[in-house]
Amino acid sequence: MKASYDAIIAGSGAAGLFCALRLPPSVSVLIITKKGLRDSDSFLAQGGIAALKSESDYPAFFEDTLRAGHYENDPEAVRLMISSSPAIIAELTALGVNFEKNGGALSYTREAAHSDSRVLHSADETGREITEKLLSAVLGKPNVTIAENTELLDIINLDGICRGAWVKFPRGETAPLGAGAVLLACGGVGGLFPRTTNFPHLTADAAAIALKHRVPLRDPAYIQIHPTTLYSEEPGRRFLLSESLRGEGALLLDASGRRFVDELLPRDLLTNAILARMKADGRPYVLLSAENLGVGKLASHFPHIYEKCKEAGYDLSREPAPVSPAQHYSMGGVKTDLSGRTSLPGLYAAGEAACNGAHGKNRLASNSLMEALVFSGRAAEALARYVETVDSVPFETIQKAAPPGDLTPFREKFLSLIAEKWADWL
Repeated sequence: MKASYDAIIAGSGAAGLFCALRLPPSVSVLIITKKGLRDSDSFLAQGGIAALKSESDYPAFFEDTLRAGHYENDPEAVRLMISSSPAIIAELTALGVNFEKNGGALSYTREAAHSDSRVLHSADETGREITEKLLSAVLGKPNVTIAENTELLDIINLDGICRGAWVKFPRGETAPLGAGAVLLACGGVGGLFPRTTNFPHLTADAAAIALKHRVPLRDPAYIQIHPTTLYSEEPGRRFLLSESLRGEGALLLDASGRRFVDELLPRDLLTNAILARMKADGRPYVLLSAENLGVGKLASHFPHIYEKCKEAGYDLSREPAPVSPAQHYSMGGVKTDLSGRTSLPGLYAAGEAACNGAHGKNRLASNSLMEALVFSGRAAEALARYVETVDSVPFETIQKAAPPGDLTPFREKFLSLIAEKWADWL
């Protein structure tokens, strides 16, 4: 490992990997990841990736995204995300991503709050398929170094310019590393919630660092609860039962076995309906019934979910499974423009760590992977231009940077920003 790089990327999920892949070979890159390479939420994404399948679908896709976001989205961010999606799908396909097909044509499924079927998938592990192929491509780039179990402790802010990062290595030693630019792609905030679909090490690191350096956040309290995770009395991460199940016809039932809601409502509205039904029924879950899908479709289209539920004691082809809501995604994050720039020169953000306004107040299902790829790609272009022009700083100056300190007070400050709305979930 070198003492300085052109770019340091914090995070090995879809956003971090795609940015590294898009950076030119002349840019030296270090990817650091807090745990293992595959311990990112991108690998957990089940349902799929929403994409524009024809120009005629653009108005409806645009409106669906805005409606789900309660019209608080940035329209230009939405436009860029949707209009860029065909090129992103073509790039993923060229990398070997194996999307499901029907007679040779791409097979689209429907998810909640989409007015049409426009979600591409790879069985029920689309995130894993996409991120594995991105990782394979990045591992083949000679200009990229990857350090696992290496934690971002802080950025190095010298006279109002980001010049590198303090990192903690696997054995516990810390060191400053110089960089022309740093990309925060280190995920969301789910590790702060006791009931979450996220990995526990995703603890609002990007938000805490931003608060420490007075970099603005955008909509920090806009946090999404997923309506259907497998109910458990055990602590720890909840297993998500994809929206695609409901898109294909699975039903939500109350304690009496009656359907009580439109399963394809936007996530926030469906969550509220489930919570109300749980309270009325006096029990901490409702039932998700997928028997009507049949064992063939469950085993072929949802093999991972089907097997996980069987391991938990529920055969979805024969009986419903108990489900309850859990924290899932952060629409808010470090405020960026549409090329991943923050207010601090040299500091960029992408993926769930960032907020450019594409999702508004509530994310439309399966827009997360596409948003991460579109805007991390744009961040790569902006970052590459920036590092070509920024003046370098001698490493001796980097070594004299103030030590990182503890991010705990800034995580607490972040929690104070969301506590009023999420007190019952924290």
